[in-house]
Amino acid sequence: MAMVHVALVEPEIPPNTGNVARLCAATRVPLHIVGALGFRLDDRAVRRAGLDYWPEVELYRHRDLDMLRAALPAARFVYLTTKAERSYLDWQFTAADCLIFGRETRGLPEELLRANWERCVTIPMPNRNVRSLNLATSVGIVLYEALRQTNAFNA
Repeated sequence: MAMVHVALVEPEIPPNTGNVARLCAATRVPLHIVGALGFRLDDRAVRRAGLDYWPEVELYRHRDLDMLRAALPAARFVYLTTKAERSYLDWQFTAADCLIFGRETRGLPEELLRANWERCVTIPMPNRNVRSLNLATSVGIVLYEALRQTNAFNA
């Protein structure tokens, strides 16, 4: 059965990754960590943010996005970026989607976004003086909408 997945590309802030791991545990969504980390997964801040739910996390590590694609050949990758024009609220999510989130400080690489522009979505923010939301907050917002649209809560 297809299911939504979450991927963090080169996350930099331990508590964000811990919070996303806890979210993935709560929703039974696999978490993929792609590329180099700015910390160790056994970092105290990561563990603290995930509390005692780490055994509940279906966690995968991938060297790069090509390895992630190989691991999820049937997935449709959806790229989250502040640069997109299309809101996640206007996106039709499927159970085969893998939600891709970039680094906290830089987001996803420009060339990746340009090559996949038709699958880039954003979270609307009325205040133009705020550049972005927290990574863990963004994952929570979009993941719950994807799960709602795919009726995952009724399964």
